[in-house]
Amino acid sequence: MKYKSLSLIVPAFKQEKTIINDIKNLDKALTSLPLKHELIIVVDGFLDKTFDRLKKIKNLEIVTLGYRKNQGKGYAIKKGVAKAKGDIIGFIDAGRDLDPTQISLMLDIMDWNKADIVVGSKLHPESKVSYPLWRKILSWGYRTFTHLLFGFSIKDTQVGLKIFRKTVAKKVFKRIIVKKFAFDIEVLAVAQKLGYIKIYEAPIKLNFKKALSITTSNFWSVIFWMLWDTMAVFYRLKILRYYDKK
Repeated sequence: MKYKSLSLIVPAFKQEKTIINDIKNLDKALTSLPLKHELIIVVDGFLDKTFDRLKKIKNLEIVTLGYRKNQGKGYAIKKGVAKAKGDIIGFIDAGRDLDPTQISLMLDIMDWNKADIVVGSKLHPESKVSYPLWRKILSWGYRTFTHLLFGFSIKDTQVGLKIFRKTVAKKVFKRIIVKKFAFDIEVLAVAQKLGYIKIYEAPIKLNFKKALSITTSNFWSVIFWMLWDTMAVFYRLKILRYYDKK
């Protein structure tokens, strides 16, 4: 493998109960890889004791960042990318819904194909996925919508596990505006705009264990802001040509 180091960013929001075990699990998976690694945990708002617990970890390969006010997953990952030093820079959702051992295969896929980006995909034929019907329906609808707008070549854009060559990550993420909804869409749309089209999908193991985050009371609000942010990306990309100017 030509790559020497990996930086993996973990956005964390109100996860004081599980964060230590989550990070130990990730660190164990990365330690088994044939390259150096750093874990960058970005605490998205000091709303509980997540940051305090992470700061007690004595491990030079684990870096903890944070800020007082919750900003959103996209903002957190952008902060982590700015700090990252690895030849490969990636991110993974906190929690243990996604199996981090799949990162090894993603690195191989990147190496074999000289890829710019490798994304985890629920739709890969070798993926093992367990998640609720309502999420499958939402994923299908949003996926169809975004493919019509942006013409992505990959099938699944939304999995919270992606890796990038360092040059790609640094150039793409400095242009990212979306803090919360449609963050993944903006990242892939900007990468495509900049000519980074060697994007490959990798199988994942996903066991959705989180509590329902979209309730009846906020369901339509979430849908509205997802569509709003997505259309804003389209407007900046196609009309303003904003990403060309940065």
